[in-house]
Amino acid sequence: MDEVFRALADPTRRGLLDELFRQDGQTLSALGRRLTMTRFGVMKHLRVLEDAGLVITRRRGREKLHFLNPVPIRLIHDRWIDKYTGPWAAMLGGLKKGLEGELMEKVFEIYIKTTPERLWQAITDPEMRRKYTFGVGVYSDWNPGSSYVGRGTDTTIAPNMPIVEGENLEVEPPRRLVQSFRALWSDEVKREGTSRVTWEIEPIGDSCRLTVTHDQLREGANSELYGGWPMVLSGLKTLLETGELLTTPGSLRYLGAQHA
Repeated sequence: MDEVFRALADPTRRGLLDELFRQDGQTLSALGRRLTMTRFGVMKHLRVLEDAGLVITRRRGREKLHFLNPVPIRLIHDRWIDKYTGPWAAMLGGLKKGLEGELMEKVFEIYIKTTPERLWQAITDPEMRRKYTFGVGVYSDWNPGSSYVGRGTDTTIAPNMPIVEGENLEVEPPRRLVQSFRALWSDEVKREGTSRVTWEIEPIGDSCRLTVTHDQLREGANSELYGGWPMVLSGLKTLLETGELLTTPGSLRYLGAQHA
C-alpha cells in the first residue's frame, strides 16, 4: 500500500485520477491537454500511478489508453476507513449497452497470492463464489457456448432469485474466461441489455494478477452493473489469502439477517 499512498499524495496525480473517473480510457495527449506541464511530466506522473496499480493501460491500435483502477483504493477503504466511518454506500443505478454512439469499458486489476488453478476454482465454483459476491452463486458446466446463471443462495435476502445470466463465450482454464452479462435483479436493469465481462489470470511469481474487464457498456452508463467490482475483487483476495470473508457493510448488504 506504500506505493498507493505515495501516488495519491501528489495533487497532480489525484487530478489525473479525477480525469479518468470523469472519462475513462483517455490517451496521454488527451490527459496532457488538461495539465500545464510537458508531455514528459504527464508521463512521469502516469508511470507512478501505473506502478501503484491505480492506472491500467491498454493498446487500441496505435493508441495507448489509460483506465482508472479503483481496486487499490477499495482495499484501503476496507482496511482502514470503513471500520471508522460506518456503512459504505455502493453506487447504484442503471446500465445498458448502447446500440448507437460510443461504448465504454471498465478495467479492474488486483494481485492475489494464490495459484491460477485455485483462482479459477474461486471464480467458477458456486460455493466459493457466493462467499465474495454478496451471497450469489454462479452455476454452469463452464464449456464454451454454454449458459450460466447467478442466483441468490440460502444466505441472501432473496434465495434462488436470478441475479445475472449469460453465455460463456471463451473458456480457457485456468487463464481466461469471457462471458456475456445480463442483469436480472430489477426491471430497470433487465431493460438495459447485455454487456461483456472478461476474466484474465496471469501468474506472477507466487501470486496471480487478475484483470477483470467489463465492456460493451453504453457511454455514460450508470454504475449499477460495474460499480461493485472493486468490492467483489477485494472479497475474492481476502478469501483466497486469509480464508476469511469481508465484513464491511457493503459486503453484507444483501445477506439474510442470520448471515449478516
